[in-house]
Amino acid sequence: MARQSTYGLENYEINASTTHWNLTPAEIYEHAIRRGEVQITAAGPFNAITSPHTGRSPKDKFAVREPSSENDIWWGRINQPLAPEKFDLLHQKMLDYLNAQPELYIRDVYACADPAYRLRARFISASAWHQLFINNLLIRPPAEDLVDFEPNFTILHAPELQADPETDGTRSSTVILLNFAKRMILIAGTRYAGELKKSIFTVLNYLLPKEGVLSMHCSANLGSDGSTALFFGLSGTGKTTLSADPSRALIGDDEHGWSDNGIFNLEGGCYAKVIRLSAEAEPDIYAATHRFGTVLENVVVDPETRTLDLDNDEITENTRSAYPIEFNQNTVPSGTGGHPRNIVLLTADAWGVMPPIAKLTPEQTMYYFLSGYTAKLAGTERGVTTPEATFSACFGDVFLVWHPTVYAKMLAEKMSKHGATAWLVNTGWTGGPYGEGHRMKIGYTRSMVNAAVNGELNDVPTEVDPIFGVGIPTSVPNVPQEVLRPRDTWADKAAYDEKASELAGLFHKNFAQFADKVTPEVLAAGPLVGR
Repeated sequence: MARQSTYGLENYEINASTTHWNLTPAEIYEHAIRRGEVQITAAGPFNAITSPHTGRSPKDKFAVREPSSENDIWWGRINQPLAPEKFDLLHQKMLDYLNAQPELYIRDVYACADPAYRLRARFISASAWHQLFINNLLIRPPAEDLVDFEPNFTILHAPELQADPETDGTRSSTVILLNFAKRMILIAGTRYAGELKKSIFTVLNYLLPKEGVLSMHCSANLGSDGSTALFFGLSGTGKTTLSADPSRALIGDDEHGWSDNGIFNLEGGCYAKVIRLSAEAEPDIYAATHRFGTVLENVVVDPETRTLDLDNDEITENTRSAYPIEFNQNTVPSGTGGHPRNIVLLTADAWGVMPPIAKLTPEQTMYYFLSGYTAKLAGTERGVTTPEATFSACFGDVFLVWHPTVYAKMLAEKMSKHGATAWLVNTGWTGGPYGEGHRMKIGYTRSMVNAAVNGELNDVPTEVDPIFGVGIPTSVPNVPQEVLRPRDTWADKAAYDEKASELAGLFHKNFAQFADKVTPEVLAAGPLVGR
């Protein structure tokens, strides 16, 4: 059956002599090995090294300032403007580069599991291995859909091409440039594959709200009773771990939309961090990371045996595994679910002062959603010697296009309409800050989350936390009562009060940016001290 679309490359002024359309995973293996792009590992996946970029480059992301979208976009640090003429120069440079390549690779995929909101995306790349990444991470169309596939958005990808800041108007030799008018994305100067999937997420963060759909940086799962739960959280908070619960089916691990019909996955795969991964703690991810068809990034491999050294961070702490969602054992094949009954906001508080679980009012939900708090740990970044507060609006501000309050208001409206309950869950430290206390036991966190999403805490009385103002359940099944009150776990109560008040003050300082864009009730929903 034909894999090449009748909507060909001539529509892009690309006339490469050799093109490869929608190759199978096995074929991509052959091309990537022939081209010297990857190394096959003992268990079956191939491993790509993306140095010097082993993570995203948010400071190199730009959007074209043009009439159709400029009044919608949240311009500034997140969405840096670039003039249309600069786009035209970079676009031509990209075309010249791609046309000079001996072979090009084209992948046609879908985003959005709900067909009503489906985006058709085409990736045109000078790299073979990135094609398998996209094949794994987005939704694979049936063969018959490829024949007349006409994309809504096209991504031109040249990882080895270097931008020139002096002539191209970029910050560095790396650029991720979105043009909403021309429905095109240019990516150059970085091999890191996460830029590909997140560029599509950024596009959806612009397009879906226009259709009344809330786009969300969250995981989602489904209970045996049909109840959907969402998990928001930044890296290291347990979003993937807690949503991959054996008793609940995984809808998706990273990106979702919430429409009038319910929840739907924006993707078709998983992109898991695998540093210090263990079969005991993460059996599904571990199994997928040792399977043919999975794409590994920057994992250290034994040069003789080709076995994986998942504990080795020699290349980066951000080692990754990208695989189709069906590599997990318990998933929802449709990638959809009903309206969520429970929303879980995850934080890993390394200061050890936030409650391990709290029930939020609607106003508190907006406050803590807009805050998007977690903590960087000492030693994870150069110069970080004590825990540092990190705030990322909507738990993913680097992917937002509209102002964060647009997404927060949509969340509040949908939660009110469908009767969802929000919970704040701290997967971080207890008994003291990082270095003195200890990480909350995963068994306790699972018990708290399961009790919340299964409705076991709906009628449990709550008491107001005197620092953060949120409602702490007075009891949770299988969790010691003293664990629920963070102050009770500290030996030095005065030290707790000092640290908690300090963190509360940081919340207020960060939220000042939203003060003139939210209601007085939301503004007052933050911590009770530190104002």
